[in-house]
Amino acid sequence: MAASERVIFWDFDATLGERPGHWRGAVRDSLTEVLGGHDFSAEQINAELTRGFPWHEPDTPHLELSDPDDWWAHLTAVLAAAVRRLGVPAGPATEAASRVRRNFTDPASWRLFDDTRPALDQLAGLGWRHIVVSNHVPELPDIMTSLGLDGYFADVVNSAVTGYEKPHPMAFRIALERAGYPDRAWMVGDNPVADIAGAAAAGLPAILVRTRPADGSRHITSLTELAALVGTNVLT
Repeated sequence: MAASERVIFWDFDATLGERPGHWRGAVRDSLTEVLGGHDFSAEQINAELTRGFPWHEPDTPHLELSDPDDWWAHLTAVLAAAVRRLGVPAGPATEAASRVRRNFTDPASWRLFDDTRPALDQLAGLGWRHIVVSNHVPELPDIMTSLGLDGYFADVVNSAVTGYEKPHPMAFRIALERAGYPDRAWMVGDNPVADIAGAAAAGLPAILVRTRPADGSRHITSLTELAALVGTNVLT
């Protein structure tokens, strides 16, 4: 990619699309498959999913998890431990955890936000190239394909492949390198720490979307507002 091109780096999950229910939903669906009826609420499950994921320790590279099966083996053990903390016996907990990969990555479980395609089209028409920079599962490119995003993105920089989760500086260095160190670039995402602070530390201006910051800093509620904001900026 020529350095003179304009590039927008996009977070994916909760920025461009989502799996309603996210991880708690996939775990709950898996528990239902194994246990039948159960009383575990989404809130109870979510409370147990606050540690062990690679992005819960972004300061530590996870280069050993760059193979998809290794990545999921690690996460399956994390999920099995979380389900056991709910009181589920070891056998069913392990079985439920082993089903999360299929349930979480099921294309039918994902959807784009209504403003995603209009924003991508509008910005592409203005000369911006799109690259995803995401903390995600190894199957992210397949999920994107299932959502009809082929042709929109020049590259996908995925933590499950690189071993670096945002806001680790290497996540952004890899993205900038693969983009050809563009003169003009923005990071767009929903997470104030992983996306906005991480990008700022890498010298990238960033725009927070779908999340209202506590400090009142720059944010937008719809991706269709982006074109009016990105304008012309030059990285130094």
